[in-house]
Amino acid sequence: MKVSETGPVATAFWRVALALPFLWAWSVIGSRGGHVAGFVAERRLIVAAGLFFAGDLAVWHWSIMLTSVANATLLANLAPIFVALAVWLLYGKRPTALFLAGLAAALAGVAVLLGGDFRAGGGAVLGDILGVVTAMFYGAYQLTVTRARSRASTSVIMAWSGLVTAVVLLPLALGSGEQLFPHSAAGWAKLVGLALISQVAGQSLIAYAMAHLPATFSSVGLLAQPVIAAALAWVLLGETLGWIEIAGAIVVLAGIRVVHQAELGRRIT
Repeated sequence: MKVSETGPVATAFWRVALALPFLWAWSVIGSRGGHVAGFVAERRLIVAAGLFFAGDLAVWHWSIMLTSVANATLLANLAPIFVALAVWLLYGKRPTALFLAGLAAALAGVAVLLGGDFRAGGGAVLGDILGVVTAMFYGAYQLTVTRARSRASTSVIMAWSGLVTAVVLLPLALGSGEQLFPHSAAGWAKLVGLALISQVAGQSLIAYAMAHLPATFSSVGLLAQPVIAAALAWVLLGETLGWIEIAGAIVVLAGIRVVHQAELGRRIT
């Protein structure tokens, strides 16, 4: 997002729009005639997932533009808090003490890993607030996809929800007056890479995993994202990690492991 030649919402639109041909081909071929039937069976949840994901991308991209990537990534990964709260309020599934301990450890590790980049004042504060709003949208998206996967395949959900997301993001990008088209081949290459890696591969794998893992664990497991982002930034951008940051990464992974054990114990009992 930081190096994109298009605006924040426009970049979000291209990420989804350029991925749609691949997602729809996958859905039509892979669903064995159930492409439309899968959508009809869970149409409300799939449409809701598309709407939530549109909100997630639009708000998160603006957050990245207004505050640091570290802040935006960290705050967007507060989604587990909202997922656990929603599961508790909507389904009466009270989190176990072990789960809460793992969640606290994971969040503490993320704070240690990225906490040095926090800054306040002006647009950064607004960016931080938008990061929290992003977490709300993404938590809702995770819960919706988890429920939709009971009767619809990953490919069907990604194809139809992606279409909804693109339809919502395009008028938002046009209405904002931001740069819609990149001005170089390199700019297009960045958008294609974002579509294939983040949307086709990344989001599809997440949607698939949500069919096999509890929503709470799936959400906490995604806390590995800022750890991996920090590692890639170290290798590709020269943003070196100190011992404190490395310790934070270890704490995050330990917290995820505790959460996994808590959810496994809940299923067994």
